[in-house]
Amino acid sequence: MKQKKTQWKEFVETASVLHWVLTFLLFSVACALLTVCLVFTSLWPLPVLYWVWLLRDWNTPERGGRRTAFVRNWTVWKHVRDFFPIKLVKTAELSPSRNYILGCHPHGIMSAGAFTCFSTESCGFSQEFPGVRSTLATLAGLFKIPLSREYIMSAGLIPVSKPSLAHLLSQSGKGNAVVIVIGGAAESLASSPGVNTVVMKQRKGFVRVALEFGADLVPVYSFGENELFRQVIFSEGSLGRKLQDLFKKIVGFAPCLFVGERFALLPYRTPITTVVGRPISVPKRITPTEEEVDHYHALYMESLSALFHQHKVSCGLSERHELQII
Repeated sequence: MKQKKTQWKEFVETASVLHWVLTFLLFSVACALLTVCLVFTSLWPLPVLYWVWLLRDWNTPERGGRRTAFVRNWTVWKHVRDFFPIKLVKTAELSPSRNYILGCHPHGIMSAGAFTCFSTESCGFSQEFPGVRSTLATLAGLFKIPLSREYIMSAGLIPVSKPSLAHLLSQSGKGNAVVIVIGGAAESLASSPGVNTVVMKQRKGFVRVALEFGADLVPVYSFGENELFRQVIFSEGSLGRKLQDLFKKIVGFAPCLFVGERFALLPYRTPITTVVGRPISVPKRITPTEEEVDHYHALYMESLSALFHQHKVSCGLSERHELQII
């Protein structure tokens, strides 16, 4: 029998999720403004010294970052997990003697499943996959924002760039699981309750990287991710969609218009089940051919589709739900 939460527990969960949402939306902007504003005060030496240090530390994000167990184990992440709740499901072993690229789908608005399961220890990744270290890759531009970059690196995030992935998959030993939300900004624009659409037919770069470094591919699907917010979907060709696409092209991410359950910011309390699939063995090819890339890309899409259909009913969907890959 499920135990009823106390009012205090519900309050703490709500506050924790609000902190996470506001950090996602505003923290980077606030950090950038703070460092600029301090220049015009008596505290100007602080931002100047920080910028001098930042220039020396500029390449750290692409050299594995600077993760700390302290931040990844914060109690606040357990309250975020419990709010929805979020659950990590293991379907096969991941050997610590191999490296992996985990493709996580769908992106949703804020990738709550990917962040909670792979950038924090609240869902027990280290216990489920002993000897394997998960690292979530995200927009490279975020690591150029002062102060904010230190915070996201401490949670173990790295840029989703070729040098960054190459470092983890070739110079950091074995047992590395790099998590990439394949669909990115384009997929976030398709995020809506009841929709199971992933953008990946033309996204083959992660497969090429896997072949170059001999990293096994692992499909991951977060059931419930698209149910967290109600998004205003602009039709193709509309002015709103054109502006979103232009912003995405310039900045790298798409501004989504969405509302939540309370204060328009809090997501709906919808369970998220992040299912980690079976690894696809990938050989090492220094210079993979297009045929090899296409072959393993097709294997990955088949494996992702099979994972979706195998677990959709147990994760709250009906048999009639289909996975659309575009």
